[in-house]
Amino acid sequence: MPPSARLRSMITVACLGMASFGIVLTALGASLPAVMSRFDIDKAQAGSLLSLLSFGVLAGSLVFGPVVDRRGHRTLLIFAFAAIIIGLEATAFAPSVGLLRLSVLVIGFSGGLVNGAVNGLTADVGAEQRAATLTFVGGFFGVGAAGVPLVMATLSDAASPAVILAAIAPVVAIPLVMSALVSFPPSKQPHGFPLADARRLLRDPALLLMGLILFLESGVETTVGGWITTFFAEALHVRAERAPLFLSLFWLGLMVTRLTLGVLLRHAAAMRVLYLSIAGSVASALVLIPSRSVVLGAVTVFALGCGLAAMFPVMFGFVGDRYAHLSGTALSLVMSMALIGGMLLPYIAGVLGGAFGMRVSLIVVPVALLVQLALLPMLARTRTAPGRAVD
Repeated sequence: MPPSARLRSMITVACLGMASFGIVLTALGASLPAVMSRFDIDKAQAGSLLSLLSFGVLAGSLVFGPVVDRRGHRTLLIFAFAAIIIGLEATAFAPSVGLLRLSVLVIGFSGGLVNGAVNGLTADVGAEQRAATLTFVGGFFGVGAAGVPLVMATLSDAASPAVILAAIAPVVAIPLVMSALVSFPPSKQPHGFPLADARRLLRDPALLLMGLILFLESGVETTVGGWITTFFAEALHVRAERAPLFLSLFWLGLMVTRLTLGVLLRHAAAMRVLYLSIAGSVASALVLIPSRSVVLGAVTVFALGCGLAAMFPVMFGFVGDRYAHLSGTALSLVMSMALIGGMLLPYIAGVLGGAFGMRVSLIVVPVALLVQLALLPMLARTRTAPGRAVD
């Protein structure tokens, strides 16, 4: 295969892999009202399912590196795509809450493997166009994330959420087959996790601040992605079958904005973009939570997705700039902190929702965003200070 064709094939697998990861992160939230009704579980139990999904993603994100180093991309991707298909089918038809939890853990873990592997692959083959290629591939996350709730809402009159989810799962077979056929870069020698470097990094205030900000960001994104369908169904009285449409608007706003970030950041300072993004997100959340209008809710949930789009790519850029010689270790650390937030905040929202209703539960979103806003000036000061902990 010519080098250009091989590169296109690998990028195609990466794009389809990111779309598959979008399906993984959205499938549970889009079908959550139906899952709660089917198993007669309360909001706290549903929140624990969302936290379990994030825990699985965290575990997969930590595991993928050593496996790729030893076995290369093909083995891991084939396994992970197959596990996603099995996990989605099991989630659709699980006969008990126990098996449902296991299925959610499987799709989370395998999704974490895919997310890490395809981003690593893209970084390896992107060469001089690495940033642009990563941005392009990352945009396909939104295809899967927005596509699942959109399909569920569109086909709600024709089939149940479980049947629709089961029909979506085989789409992941496309990147699975391609992974078996594409020629990937050779495997690397295992290097092990640099524990000494990690300890030094964890003494750097800038890294800890970035990790804390992403802890809050991941928690906010997972809370909105997990609970917005239930919010529209319960608080705004949208038919449960149609509610996933509004989740698709959230992910669509995030996807469109992330695809335009490269242009935006050429004309404005990154910190200024973050301040404006958080301010817009807070305003959107504060309008959404008390809203009684479905139209206003739709507009504000789209705006909320737009506002949340900047934080992860900008913060990853800060990490790469500050820790160029330890970027892999630094990214692993802040990603791990972020995913812990993705487990904790949706659970808190579920507990609050069960006790006080969905409007109260979503208050965690503007509160977390305001804490981020308070942390940004501290980050602006420490980010440009010498990295004494990593010298």
